[in-house]
Amino acid sequence: MAISKSSTDRAPFLSKQRITAPANYNRWLVAPAALAIHLCIGMAYGFSVFWLPLSKALGIDHSIACSAESGFLQQLWTTSCDWKISTLGWMYTLFFILLGSSAALLGGWLERVGPRKVGLLSAVCWCGGLLISALGVHLHQFWLILLGSGFIGGIGLGLGYISPVSTLIKWFPDKRGLATGLAIMGFGGGAMIGSPLAVELMGYFSTPDNVGVTATFICMALIYFVFMVSGALAYRIPPQGWAPQGWSPKVQPVNTTSLVTQHHVHVKKIWGVPQFWLVWMVLCMNVSAGIGIIGMASPMLQEVFAGQLIGVSVSFANLDAVQIKQVALIAAGFTALLSLFNIGGRLAWASFSDRIGRKATYSVFFILGIILYLSIPFAAQTESRLLFVSAVCLIISMYGGGFATVPAYLADLFGTQMVGAIHGRLLTAWATAGILGPLLVNYMREYQLGLGLPPSQVYDQTMYILAGLLVIGLICNLSIRPVKAHYFMTAQELAQEREGVQQAASTQCAQHVTEMNRPTNSSQGTQLQLGWLIFAWAAVGLPLLWGVYRTLISVKAFF
Repeated sequence: MAISKSSTDRAPFLSKQRITAPANYNRWLVAPAALAIHLCIGMAYGFSVFWLPLSKALGIDHSIACSAESGFLQQLWTTSCDWKISTLGWMYTLFFILLGSSAALLGGWLERVGPRKVGLLSAVCWCGGLLISALGVHLHQFWLILLGSGFIGGIGLGLGYISPVSTLIKWFPDKRGLATGLAIMGFGGGAMIGSPLAVELMGYFSTPDNVGVTATFICMALIYFVFMVSGALAYRIPPQGWAPQGWSPKVQPVNTTSLVTQHHVHVKKIWGVPQFWLVWMVLCMNVSAGIGIIGMASPMLQEVFAGQLIGVSVSFANLDAVQIKQVALIAAGFTALLSLFNIGGRLAWASFSDRIGRKATYSVFFILGIILYLSIPFAAQTESRLLFVSAVCLIISMYGGGFATVPAYLADLFGTQMVGAIHGRLLTAWATAGILGPLLVNYMREYQLGLGLPPSQVYDQTMYILAGLLVIGLICNLSIRPVKAHYFMTAQELAQEREGVQQAASTQCAQHVTEMNRPTNSSQGTQLQLGWLIFAWAAVGLPLLWGVYRTLISVKAFF
């Protein structure tokens, strides 16, 4: 049977039935749709470009300091003094707490309603949050900024982050790592585009009595809304039973030790599955260590190598104002270099996992990571900048690769039926790591400084602790075994679940088990899809190339 166009048209516009793809649909059209959303919400990583201008929102060319008695609560409402950068930094905490919690709470809803509705709600939350933040900046009310971008925008982050994962894994059962790597690469690349764009816009909109952040928030909200809505509307899901031509799942023996299953765990049972908590710990330890090194990479480079970066043998404490600016410029280039490795690692490591398996890939992350973290103090003691930079760049690539590989890991272990919802619940590990990593790093740094150690040595103990986190992660990863049979849905439960979420598509399964690129009777339809394919990839590829170009300009300063 073919899909009835009239029955599809009668389905609600945002329903899963409405976005079920036809037989000849090109699956490579789905990846740029996911990228369009992730490149927008990825600006969460780049929000620090607003901190300095916002800290001078009233003083314009200087910060108007609040009184010594003014605490955090007072800064939520004040209109008489500027916000502290440390206060503005709470945005990051809210971002990742809300990302993890909203993904966990709403992941099951995603599986029921499909990616289009979730993607559109993500656009409304993320872009609407930016507009509320613009009002907060205009009125100088920090609570509005926290409500807008932090709380409402954080919900948009969580929804946007998980919206394409399940869909892409189902479209690319033969290339799960590559598929999720393509999408999640966008989240790492969002700041690479958004940060320089925000700087350009603030420069354009700034006046002698305005830092330009309000107009920048409004402009970026409108740009992001167009991209995110376009991406959400372009989502398509394959019909039940679809598979690429020439590919069939490997049939595993009953007593197999393979981690890749063809069965499915329901999200309602996932909290009770031991393997879920092992993967939770794997992600939490990898992210905690990675966030720790990201947060300290720039100051660590400056404090450890100091004058050596500009060819003089001077400690960081003895640099003059001009030298400090020169060193800071080099450190900014180093940070830009790390962003390239973060993005590249997401695609490269996730694709590599398709060859060697997810468990082996994470074992590489942990074993190599332990060696690299332990090598950083040695690099500092021997003043080897090459070793230091190489170690940190590889660490950051594995940090990004961990995010991109874990959805495929979940699909291998728990099946693809509920992988989006399960991935949402797993992201509570990210929220936990977002608190654990920075707290651990900042506390240890202050503690070491309090002991009187020079700045060039205060990071040594921290590196050893972060390596210890990776040891815990390695043990958890090596402990992962195939999921016991009693955790999987029965054939009847699976049929009921599929019927409940996609009734209209379930009757056409046999017709759609075909390759999306199978020739059709209409060459015009094929040419139209090719045109859309070129347009879709250009729409996300050109901004990404612009971001890479701007980043490479910054990287030049490092060399």
